[in-house]
Amino acid sequence: MGAQLAVLIAGGSAVLIVSTFIMLVAKRYKRCPSNRVLVIYGKVGSGETAKCVHGGAAFVLPLIQDYAFLSLEPIQIEVPLKDALSAENIRVNVPSVFTVAIGTQKELMQNAAIRLLGLNIMQVKKQAEDIIFGQMRQVIASMSIEEINKDREKFLHNIQTSLEPELRKIGLILINVNITDITDESGYIEAIGQKAASQAVQQARGDVADEVKLGEVRVAQADRDKQVQVADASKLRNIGIREAQREQAVRVAELEKEQQIGEQTAAFQRESQVKEAERQKRITVAEAEAVAVKGEKEAERTKRISVAEANAAAITGENTAQAKVAQSNAELQVRQAEVYQIAETKRRQAEAAVLEAQNLAMAKAALAEAERVEAERRAQLEAPAKAQKAQTIVEAEAEAERIRIRAQGEAAAIYAKLEAEAKGQYEILAKKGEGLQRIVEACGGPNQAFQMLMLEHLDNLADSAAKAISNIKFDKVIVWEGGGEKGSSTANFIQGMARTLPPMLQVMRDIGGVELPESLIKLSGESTDKANPDGKTGNGKTSHDDSVNAPAPPKV
Repeated sequence: MGAQLAVLIAGGSAVLIVSTFIMLVAKRYKRCPSNRVLVIYGKVGSGETAKCVHGGAAFVLPLIQDYAFLSLEPIQIEVPLKDALSAENIRVNVPSVFTVAIGTQKELMQNAAIRLLGLNIMQVKKQAEDIIFGQMRQVIASMSIEEINKDREKFLHNIQTSLEPELRKIGLILINVNITDITDESGYIEAIGQKAASQAVQQARGDVADEVKLGEVRVAQADRDKQVQVADASKLRNIGIREAQREQAVRVAELEKEQQIGEQTAAFQRESQVKEAERQKRITVAEAEAVAVKGEKEAERTKRISVAEANAAAITGENTAQAKVAQSNAELQVRQAEVYQIAETKRRQAEAAVLEAQNLAMAKAALAEAERVEAERRAQLEAPAKAQKAQTIVEAEAEAERIRIRAQGEAAAIYAKLEAEAKGQYEILAKKGEGLQRIVEACGGPNQAFQMLMLEHLDNLADSAAKAISNIKFDKVIVWEGGGEKGSSTANFIQGMARTLPPMLQVMRDIGGVELPESLIKLSGESTDKANPDGKTGNGKTSHDDSVNAPAPPKV
């Protein structure tokens, strides 16, 4: 029992191990669908970073290998490229849509396994978009606007040639490129379109002129064809008439020949009958001579019958000939009528065709002329308006640019001038301040420096004061001297004259610190004659010295 139990346990264990191994193998055996790439990474072999399988299956070793899938579905990338510089340094906008996908070549699958494994669709788009942006700008910089706009095949070829090697580095291939539209901020492409439209208008006008010429040629050709057809109809009519006449003459000749033959036949028959009758007569006479009276009567009857039959045959031949002549004449008339009808029908058809062609040519010529006149008038109205508009826009932009440049120049000049003047004034004032500071320091104080500076200008002040009183004229000076108690009137007069210059003396004393002797001039404002407070002189007269009442200047 124990042995059997051990065998059962061993058998169960073996079955369990085998089933587990089979389940493990089945679980680690991975099949790759057609729209994916199976990437087995880990320890895959020497010199390889990953093993890529497309459209098959592979066993993934547990613990030392793992797997992931890369999608082969196409990826659409919108590239709103703006402000890309062309070969003429014109900024253009080239919005486009690129379709890329992971390649199925071994090298591409290896690159995709290295660069894109584990990335989602948005991350793959971002990498491809950065590459596309750079290569698009490089291609646009190598081409002119006209090449980009006109030769789209060359533009797309350059894009593919430049972009595919870069995309292959990350395992992608370029499936399709769709350029939606090409625009620029400067309006160069629009100007090219206007130029093409203008050339098309000019070409259309040339085509209209050519069509008009062709219409005139066709009208002339139709006129010539009409004349030819009329001539042909006349010729055909003449030919038909001549043919009818010839056929009629032939028919008449045939009828006359037949008539002659009929007449000859009738004459021959008559002669034959006559001869036969004479022979029969002779026979009859002979028979009559042989038969006697009965035979004579029978001969006469036979003779009459023969003569009647000969006359009837002759009349029949003549009637047949006349009937044939009448039938020939009738057929001739019918043939002439048919020929005339056919010729008249062809003539009328030719005239109708000529008239129809002429009317059609005239209608086409009138339509072409109307279109030409319309195109000329439209061109005459539109071209000057467009030219005036373009000229106005260009002149306005040029004038605005000139005004802006002039204003910028004037502003820059004013700013530079004011800045230079300010710098000059600043330098002058700075130097002047430094000099004044040094003068103040040298003089020992601001008051002393001020007095020294004023003494330097004392001659100018004296000159100004002299000019101020230089225009005062004294016609006569009369001095009344009464022998006063103090001094003489002459001295008082001189002092009074001195008091008429208080500003000058005030400046000399207050600013310059210079005082004149009081024996000559008093600036205190006090009266020189204190003994006479009433202002009377020794001889009893009043002195009119106005300087006595002058206010005294302040003292320093």
